[in-house]
Order: sequence, then structure tokens, then C-alpha cells
Amino acid sequence: MSVVIRNVGELVTNEPGLGDGPLGVIRDAALVLDGDRVAWTGPASRAPAADEAYDAAGRAVLPGYVDSHAHLVFAGERAEEFAARMSGRPYAAGGIRTTVARTRAATDEELRANLRRLVAEMARQGTTTVECKSGYGLSVEQEERAVRIAAEVADEVTFLGAHVVPSEYADDAAGYVRLVSTDMMDACAPHARWVDVFCEKGAFDEDQARTVLEAGIRAGLEPRLHANQLRPGPGVRLAVELGAASADHCTFLTDEDVDALANSETVATLLPGVEFSTRQPYPDARRLLDAGAAVALATDCNPGSCYSSSMAFCIAVAVRDMNMTPAEAVWAATAGGARALRRTDVGHLGVGARADVLMLDAPSHIHLAYRPGVPQVAAVWRRGVRV
Repeated sequence: MSVVIRNVGELVTNEPGLGDGPLGVIRDAALVLDGDRVAWTGPASRAPAADEAYDAAGRAVLPGYVDSHAHLVFAGERAEEFAARMSGRPYAAGGIRTTVARTRAATDEELRANLRRLVAEMARQGTTTVECKSGYGLSVEQEERAVRIAAEVADEVTFLGAHVVPSEYADDAAGYVRLVSTDMMDACAPHARWVDVFCEKGAFDEDQARTVLEAGIRAGLEPRLHANQLRPGPGVRLAVELGAASADHCTFLTDEDVDALANSETVATLLPGVEFSTRQPYPDARRLLDAGAAVALATDCNPGSCYSSSMAFCIAVAVRDMNMTPAEAVWAATAGGARALRRTDVGHLGVGARADVLMLDAPSHIHLAYRPGVPQVAAVWRRGVRV
């Protein structure tokens, strides 16, 4: 079944050769979806016929958002922790253990239902590709369960056994790193594509992170890394050294870190919802972009440091507080996320791309930052199917 979307006021293709500027914008455009792929993109006056037609009525159309960093397999919530932070208590990595206890006590069906609820919530807001991490089980059995359930729903699955050291290993962090790198890795690798580590004081140091990531690489997983979230540290440079697809957070960067990212294929994935929810300083996206680094935006949706699934919110905050232009933020939330996942089939609307489409109830992508907090989703197609 083919569908032509006509009368598109502004079509963001993320294909500069198809239209104007880095977003490849075509005005007075049309888009043809055939099955789960984009079959044609161009001026409305030249659009071919299709089985069905949809009138965009002058609205803007974008690729679906690509959320390349989320933690969605969990139970419970931490609203009281958020309230305490807003009352002046600083954020620290240890709060993760609260969610670990609740997640371990949950049934498979409870975890599955919450995951599906959150992915559906994302889809209604225009997110059509989701990466999902484990990290709230922290035992062989629990982490295997998390990545297995994630693989049922998410587009991309990341093994994050090295999220924090669980309480039962509080006096034996080295022993836990050995467990993550051996038995846990063996159990989880068949269900995941990626391996990740929270490289941070209170979590895992450089040597521990390297041990886990190198074990993941030997197991056939590709590395990504939580890096430089709470203070300057070795995470970004380790990510670049190991050829990680993405270094995520990047809040506290030295000039050396910025240069390393700019001269590598590692994407700097920025997570502004975390800074909003923790009152940490925002990362300076302008500094990274001006240096030539690739930047992605993602939600980091999780029950502790950012319980938001809204990519539109991240775009608005990135423009307001991280020195990005609206075009740069939209690119980072779509094509940037795809690059952070090393995907060429999503994040753009060129011919052959996956038919993931977001139609705004607005005439331009600029309205995502111009009208923050306002629902602006008119329609969403995922794999060519209307959500």
C-alpha cells in the first residue's frame, strides 16, 4: 500500500542534495511512502500517484525522532528524589540502586507493560526509533531478563550491566567488573547490539570501564559510553580511543575532549532533560559544533535523573540553553541520533529510508523551539503505518 502526503508546507529531508540548507528543506513538497520505505520525495507539483492520499494542509513534515539514549526497562518511580533535588539536594549516581531494588522485584509482565507504555508514549510524540538500555538489574539473571524484554520492543538494545556497583558487591567492585565482563556479558550479548558503561565517580573508573567495553567488543558488541556527566573525566577520551559510536552526556569537557570528538567518528550525544531535572550546568553544544563534532540529542528517559520522553522538549531546551539553532537541534534529534546508532535507514526522508514520518501541527520546524510545551504532533507514521 502506497501513500502520498501532499501539500507539505515545509519538508525536512535531512538530505542537503534534495533541498535547501543542511536540513534539505523542500517547500510546497510531497512525500510518497510505499510499504515501510520512502519511495519518492520532491516538489508537490511532480508527485506521483499512490493508493492513498493525505493532505498535510501546509504543515511541516520531518523524519521521526531518533532517541538514541533511554533507560526504559524498570519498575517504580522516584518522584520524591526529584522533589528533594528541587529542594537543594545534589544529584548523585547512587540513586540508581533504588530503582534496582524495585526492578528486581517486578514480574516480566510488569516490566514489559511499562516498557511498551513508554515506547507508545514516545511514538505519540513523534519518536519512531528508540534505543533502550538495561542497567536496573545488575545480576546475571536480571540483566539477561532486561535485555531480552527490551529486544521485544526497542529498535536498539544496549547492555549496561556496568551502570553502578550493586549493594551486594559494595566491598568488591573488582569482582563485579569481572562478573559483568564474563558471565553477565555471555548471557546478555545475544540480545543486544551495544555495550555501555557509566564512567563516573560513584560508578566505574577508566580502567573498569575499559575492561567492560573491551569484553563487550570481544563478545561482538559495539561500544558507547556514559561520559563526563558530573565532572571532567576520562570518559570521552576512552570512547574515542575505543571507537565508540557515541559518548553521552558530555557536560564537562576539556579542550582536549572537544578536539578528540571533533577528530573522530564518535558522536557527542547531549541529554538536556537531565540537566533540567538535576540543575546541573547544560553542555555547550555550540562549542562542540564550532569545533566540527557531530552532535545528537536524546531524552535519557529514566525514572531518576530525567523522567521525560519528549524529544520536542529536548529540542526546545537545546535551542534556549545550549546555544543551538532550531535547525541544528532538529538535525541532532533526527539524523544525529541515527548517526549515534550508526543507522543509515532512519533520521532522514531520502528515497529508501524507513518510512518514519512526523507531521507537525505547525508550518515550520522552528515552532518546536518557538512554542515550547505546546502539543504540535498532527500525525506520525512508523514503518509506513499511521500511529
